[in-house]
Amino acid sequence: MRTLAIANQKGGVGKTTTAINLGTALAATGKKVIIFDTDPQGNASTGIDIQPSDRDVTAYEVLVGARPLGAAIIPTKVPNLHIVPGHANLSGVETELMAGLRPQHRLRDALAAFNAEAAEPFDYMLIDCPPSLNILTVNALTAADGVLVPLQCEFFALEGLAQLLNTIEAVKANLNPKLEIQGVVLTMHDKRTILSDQVAEEVRAHMGAKVYETVIPRNVRLSEAPSHGLPAIVYDQTAPGSKAYIALAKEMIEREQGLMAA
Repeated sequence: MRTLAIANQKGGVGKTTTAINLGTALAATGKKVIIFDTDPQGNASTGIDIQPSDRDVTAYEVLVGARPLGAAIIPTKVPNLHIVPGHANLSGVETELMAGLRPQHRLRDALAAFNAEAAEPFDYMLIDCPPSLNILTVNALTAADGVLVPLQCEFFALEGLAQLLNTIEAVKANLNPKLEIQGVVLTMHDKRTILSDQVAEEVRAHMGAKVYETVIPRNVRLSEAPSHGLPAIVYDQTAPGSKAYIALAKEMIEREQGLMAA
């Protein structure tokens, strides 16, 4: 199972939207996908209609070692798409983890145990990280094979990216030597503004081939869909945002195939 952390310490850049819709698009191709929701707000869970009453075992129990990963995986209404739901208890989990052994490795250890025992393997786990570089994000980076970075087309995009890249390098040096940037996806692009194009050009100049060709537009359907408990791809497959995530999934699979062939 390939594990990708969807990370950016800035809030509102499209991490959860990317986790939900990229996961759905991958599932539509026949890939078996798990979304691991590490956000205490649990927006990825709510966005695919997993209500709090349905969350008997959550990411919190997995990270503190109370329950195995397999016990927390819930099927969603989307075929092939599963989720480990978030929980409000994750907001205070840092203190609990830091008081125990191997606090940065909790998710990695849970994944290793799951992969060793899983009768029916999954293809991808997408970890929806919280909007901060805390112990939850470090756990995600320590467990991941790669990092997918949603980057909003706004003025301060590169400033936040530099901080995230430093964190990724620190995790790679000290905790997870295999960690790589899987790709950078430009989100919330507004074709009506010159600024969006300027930011996109600057990011491509700085990050080169790491930046996906697919750009996610600013699109009202992407914002509406979670209120209906649906991925945008299911809510309105014809919307520009939905089409963009379908294209992103195709591009990501091609990139993954290239990595495996290298």
